[in-house]
Amino acid sequence: MKKIMEPKLEHYQYTLQQPAFCSGSGLHSGQKVRLGLYPAPAGTGITFVRTDLPDQPEIPARFDLVGSTMLATTLGRGQAQISTVEHLMAALSGMGIDNARITVDNPEIPIMDGSAWPFVEALRQAGRTRQSAPRTYLHITRPVEYEEGGKSMRVEPENSCRLTCSINFDAELIQNQRYATELNRRNFIEEIAKARTFGYVEQVEELWQHGLALGGTLDNVIAIHWNRKSVLNEGGLRYKDEFVRHKMLDIIGDAALAGAPIVGHLIADRSGHTLHQAFLKKLFASPDCWEYVTSDQIH
Repeated sequence: MKKIMEPKLEHYQYTLQQPAFCSGSGLHSGQKVRLGLYPAPAGTGITFVRTDLPDQPEIPARFDLVGSTMLATTLGRGQAQISTVEHLMAALSGMGIDNARITVDNPEIPIMDGSAWPFVEALRQAGRTRQSAPRTYLHITRPVEYEEGGKSMRVEPENSCRLTCSINFDAELIQNQRYATELNRRNFIEEIAKARTFGYVEQVEELWQHGLALGGTLDNVIAIHWNRKSVLNEGGLRYKDEFVRHKMLDIIGDAALAGAPIVGHLIADRSGHTLHQAFLKKLFASPDCWEYVTSDQIH
């Protein structure tokens, strides 16, 4: 069967065709969370709405509203916060959704199975509809790099959206892993979306002792065995290199907080949420290194 070729850069903005819903537990609170995904007008971007709070405050998905980056990415506006947004943001970005209104009745997005896949399924159920406004891209014209503690993130000019990620862990099961791909819907669905979050067994146990990761189970976290050679999860790994693919998923979700798809080659080495946020701050503090354009302005 012939594969459908994805356009390198889509010209128009997209939103959801109809609402979709999903529910699950918050990774850290362990509480039940209900999530609603709704269409939104062109140019409004992704907005979270805390329906459990008075006046239902709205929190736009923007890098300048990121607060904590410990263990997850948290957005905040005033007293309202929403945490663990990265997997849902990765799904929205990977599926080419520019504008959506997301209702959530908890301070935390549900962890689902630890990957972006349940959100991808919800978005597929909702369908995608083209809007009349052109999509704006953040086109890289000069390299930008942020480095700290031997970890780095860099973006180089390129007329497509590319991502290369490297990780290094002492565990024999992981060690050095590297993955590179062009970012489009097909590649996101086939290569990235199902990769789950992971941690060492003793790290998860320590988080439990501190009242964190209360919703973490073998259904939503890859638990690396004490021997560092295997995982405790009954079904094993979904990909041999699931670890680096999940890191890529996190990068896609955090990079989506730029508010426009980044046209360039993102290269990350041993990065995490804190580094992603510091990189975006440096990127936006370097306006001579990028420009806002539409797809027909990129050749």
